[in-house]
Amino acid sequence: MQNTVQQPVGCVLMAAGNARRFGQNKLDTVIDGKTMIRRALDAVPADLLAAVCVVTQYDRVEKLAREYGFMCVRNPHPEMGQSHTVRLGTEALQDKCRAILYMVADQPYLRRESVAALLETWQVHPDRIVSAAHGGKRGNPCLFPGEYFPELCSLTGDVGGSAVIRRHADRLLLREMEERELRDVDTPADMEE
Repeated sequence: MQNTVQQPVGCVLMAAGNARRFGQNKLDTVIDGKTMIRRALDAVPADLLAAVCVVTQYDRVEKLAREYGFMCVRNPHPEMGQSHTVRLGTEALQDKCRAILYMVADQPYLRRESVAALLETWQVHPDRIVSAAHGGKRGNPCLFPGEYFPELCSLTGDVGGSAVIRRHADRLLLREMEERELRDVDTPADMEE
């Protein structure tokens, strides 16, 4: 992988949701001996990134993010939807980075090595939006070059980068990963699976 100084990439870890469908703060749920939020933080390949920003509404998540040496931005209005988290993270990193990787905090089996491979793909194709996928089906995380930051910041409601990807489908490049890594946990039933 090229030096991150030449191609500075940031990471926004989105950990601000209310988890209404789960019934409690799912980020505190323990899976194989680690909380979901710790598993998400461990999946961030910080040594390959210029900056990492965790966007959250939770004190515990902020404290843990700072233990990892990551910056933290508080989202005081999670009810404004995913777009608000995307905007807060993008605004925090856009002046430091040429691209931003957006990760969600509820993919407990996502591996650091897979995220690093996605970053490596973007370094080879820096003009493309690069997304994790399995069997050609797009998932998270997704990496956006800086030219898309204004569109990401203008999103409203409970939508994320998918809305931007739909407008620029011809710029999308998929990086295959194991299906299990892309599964997110939204309900207690998802945990059982």
